[in-house]
Amino acid sequence: MRTSPALRAAALAATVTVLLPLTGCSDGGDNDAPDRSEDSPHAAAAAGSSGPSALATQKLTWKHCPAPSQAEGGGAAPSPLPGGAVWECSVMKVPLDHAEPDGDTIELALVRAKAMDRKKRIGSLIFNFGGPGSSGVATLPAFGTEYDKLRTRYDLVSFDPRGVGRSDGVRCENDKQLDVRYQADGTPDDASEEKAFTDDTKTYAAACEKNSGRELPFVGTTNAARDMDLMRQVLGDDRLYYFGISYGTELGGVYAHLFPKSVGRSVLDAVVDPTEDAEQSSLGQAKGFQLALDNFAKDCADRGDACKLPGSNAGEVEQGVSDLLGRLEKKPVPGLGARKLTQTQATTGIASALYSKETWPLLEQGLDEADGGDGGLLLALADSLNGRSDNGHYDNSAAANTAVNCADSKERFTLEQTRAKLPGFRDASPVFGDYLGWGLMACTGWPVAGAWDHPDVSAPGSAPQLVIGNTGDPATPYKGARAMADELGKGVGVEMTYKGEGHGAYNSGNACVQKAVGGYLLDGKVPAAGTVCG
Repeated sequence: MRTSPALRAAALAATVTVLLPLTGCSDGGDNDAPDRSEDSPHAAAAAGSSGPSALATQKLTWKHCPAPSQAEGGGAAPSPLPGGAVWECSVMKVPLDHAEPDGDTIELALVRAKAMDRKKRIGSLIFNFGGPGSSGVATLPAFGTEYDKLRTRYDLVSFDPRGVGRSDGVRCENDKQLDVRYQADGTPDDASEEKAFTDDTKTYAAACEKNSGRELPFVGTTNAARDMDLMRQVLGDDRLYYFGISYGTELGGVYAHLFPKSVGRSVLDAVVDPTEDAEQSSLGQAKGFQLALDNFAKDCADRGDACKLPGSNAGEVEQGVSDLLGRLEKKPVPGLGARKLTQTQATTGIASALYSKETWPLLEQGLDEADGGDGGLLLALADSLNGRSDNGHYDNSAAANTAVNCADSKERFTLEQTRAKLPGFRDASPVFGDYLGWGLMACTGWPVAGAWDHPDVSAPGSAPQLVIGNTGDPATPYKGARAMADELGKGVGVEMTYKGEGHGAYNSGNACVQKAVGGYLLDGKVPAAGTVCG
């Protein structure tokens, strides 16, 4: 889902996903579209397109990619792909404010790998990996080999959305301040803790305004969608070919609403429910993570003595988790270096591991070690969600997440309103309820007003969009896929189901899902609505 500031979607290995089997045939674009390189004339803008002509006709200079910046997460420069293909990077100018297209501009960082079959190339397939706040420039190369089939006929392209990474990234607090912030109690229990919590929220918002006040009014999803339409034109495509994951599905839906005639083949995987406001979204996430924890606990208990956690059934395993969190509330245990594993950091670490079934063994090990007084593994899992590298530096994904969420959502909760809503969150999840309930205050005192209660994604006249829901998805609960398909409109949203665990479907490795996605994106074959893969 569009991840709440309290649960930033950083488990990117689980974030990328897609759809299911195919029957029927509907063309979402010209299969034999010519290769349009940066040296060729750009196609005329499609109806409803945005972007001043001077920017729409800019030519991109592609070079070998440097190592990701710290704001993008750091690390080494991307390695060549199988066969020797290299990742190339560029920057594209966009208006700071699309309402003033001839005003100030900012630069968006882009990455691409060229299609293998240049003669049968369809166009550029643009990826958004969610968050909001995830760096596409860092993420796409990390998982690029998983899209090799799609690269046969598409240039694979991603970008750092405005406010993210190297695209005029939002800056708030420094590393030392963030270490203190994440060690603080995120679920206050008395007046003193409530004051510390609300003071911290105000301090963080003030830091964001001080360091990034110019960008904050313009980082919302509508501007990001207009950036993508400009990107489509600059890349030379008549239509947008798109793969959106998690929050990327919301961005794709907003794009389709703004530019329905410019939509080509589009896949929306791990789907945000576009009908929900911030409170409903967070409440749904509480239920989703609780379901994932239930499934983890059942799996552990069913393995009997092979499970490291105490309990003969799922309920007893979960009670052990709750008991551990209760003890950590009173007495944190040693974590990494001088940092302790607190109750809040442990809850963050548990959530991080629930993004993918592949990390369940790490969760089991981390809980077992924390119960014995070693909180290092759970703290490392929390660090991955909070964007902290081993070297102690943070990327800007959490700051961007808050900035985009608060630029989009109108809701601003008072302390009294938040207190009143906590019982409902606790009913939804004994483990994550308080954690996500208090997260409602993330935009309280934010210096920029929000744009909407929830996004409009209605897209009459758009080409079909594949909308994939995962029955065990903790971050974007399954029902969001049906809501997105319905809101996109009849004949536009094509709903599909993957019966699995984790956040997303395509990168689960499920052959049924990958066959369906490939059949649509490569050959224009739309799976039958209601298709199920398991």
